[in-house]
Amino acid sequence: MARVFISPSKYVQGPGELAKLGSYVESYGKTALVVISAGGIRRSGDVVKKSFADAKVAFDFDEFNGECSQAEIDRLVRDAREKGSDVIVGIGGGKIFDTAKAVASAVDAPVVVVPTIAATDAPCSALSVVYTDDGQFKEYQFFKANPNLVLMDTDVISKSPVRLTVSGMGDALATYFEARACKRSDATTCAGDKVTSAAMALARLCYDTLMSDGVKAKIALEAGACTESVEKIIEANTLLSGLGFESAGLAAAHAIHNGLTAMPETHAFYHGEKVAFGTLSQLVLEDADELPEVLDFCAQLGLPVTFAQLGVKDASFDRVLEVAKLACAPNDTLHNMPFEVTPEKVANAMLAADALGRNELMAYE
Repeated sequence: MARVFISPSKYVQGPGELAKLGSYVESYGKTALVVISAGGIRRSGDVVKKSFADAKVAFDFDEFNGECSQAEIDRLVRDAREKGSDVIVGIGGGKIFDTAKAVASAVDAPVVVVPTIAATDAPCSALSVVYTDDGQFKEYQFFKANPNLVLMDTDVISKSPVRLTVSGMGDALATYFEARACKRSDATTCAGDKVTSAAMALARLCYDTLMSDGVKAKIALEAGACTESVEKIIEANTLLSGLGFESAGLAAAHAIHNGLTAMPETHAFYHGEKVAFGTLSQLVLEDADELPEVLDFCAQLGLPVTFAQLGVKDASFDRVLEVAKLACAPNDTLHNMPFEVTPEKVANAMLAADALGRNELMAYE
């Protein structure tokens, strides 16, 4: 048995860092394929172009089609090979990062990840979540290395919609509880073996940072301010959660998220919003002491605590059971829980989480 800890080669976070992108990329290649959305080009294209021009690095923008699917990955792989790209850059959100990582792995090139939001813990990891073309979870793809660089411009991120950063807190909220479950069950982590003490410490720090600074950060962002609490939450959402989930493991929360993708109504909601509900469901499964604190935290932030808040009007037992069956798929992470879990148990936990959520929301009315 070995204990394994993995991480990106370099993580940079601070105001104004996007303007230095070209100088960072220069260390990894001379011809960059930049995966970015059309909206990303409108918002940040001029800054990115100038940074590459200043560093004398050639580049091509390739507009992302919107889904991290195998078809989109394959399309970009062909483009990278045709253009002779020797470094892949992903600018934007989680599905862009995951696509860029998969493309870089396929063409054996370095990858630079540049989040313009702090909505997921995807940037730091050596894996991608791949979906079908219509948005249903398909599989995890694992790579031989983490990103070469993760670059976080906090000026840019703090100007993104507040809901995105709150969603990132929902994703990060699962980190400690899934890590703890994997530690208790002696599960194999996403890094390929057993959890390290360092990963557990980072996962716990992630949770503690959310509890101490999450609400303060949301209030600051709503006021258009980038405060120390905002900086801490950006780090928690991205670095602490990223290192924590990958080197300590995933369990029920993310598996339930994957199951929820079978409900078309939830496709309009962000990854972290669904993970937050998955976390509540996991805590119900465990009958965990932290459940009241986490429920209150989610309600204060506006993270979904009910099926209705995820757009689901029909939450009958039979329908939720189908979600639970998908969450319990043999290749998913729900089996990392430290006790036997069946679809029936998961469905009951989700329905109980929904009921607890409705009760919690009544206190805010």
